[in-house]
Amino acid sequence: MAYTVFLVEDNQDLNSILQKYLENAGYTVEAFLDGFCAQQKIRETPDLWILDIMLPDTTGYTLFKEIKAIHPDIPVIFISAKNQEIDRVVGLELGCDDYISKPFLPRELILKTQKLLERKNGTKPHRHAINKINDYTIHRENHTIHHEGVSISLTSKEFELLLFFIDHPNRVFSREQILERLWDKNYYGSDRVVDDTVRRIRKKMPKLSIETVYGYGYRYRLVNG
Repeated sequence: MAYTVFLVEDNQDLNSILQKYLENAGYTVEAFLDGFCAQQKIRETPDLWILDIMLPDTTGYTLFKEIKAIHPDIPVIFISAKNQEIDRVVGLELGCDDYISKPFLPRELILKTQKLLERKNGTKPHRHAINKINDYTIHRENHTIHHEGVSISLTSKEFELLLFFIDHPNRVFSREQILERLWDKNYYGSDRVVDDTVRRIRKKMPKLSIETVYGYGYRYRLVNG
């Protein structure tokens, strides 16, 4: 599944170039030319934000603080103007995950993105072959689930969505985001297919805490036990 990257860069030419490079590298990219448009998406949960520090209507620092106040675990890469060493210092003091200075080769940003996402997501314990959650034993490799000695049967799409939730605990995803990640790109049906799939998972696995975020989407709430 492709990672989702939100890119904020006010230079339209550079914005388009970076978006194309990121997409060619396999990422799903949503690009913004100003802070206002980016702020409308702050409650969404991409895998990475890339923020230009100097924007026409705000600063990358302000966006960074707003993002981290809601989603402290989502990594951020800052893009700084040429030779602005103070930007790097301030960015690192704020807690950004990485930093790149203009001018730079797009490939350099791709490499930083790859390494950062691998570091953030590559060794998470919930990606083990077997998960034990709320008395459910979930075997990833053979797509089986057991609860108190009883086998639970899920369709391939139900199982795929289940693993998606398990791999992203406590994060809110819109129906559109779930569709983009789990359904074929040629799917043109209603996003209610997500609701139907969640409903079936809940019916089959009632102890699993998949919460509805009304007017938006869903969140899997990780509960020990």
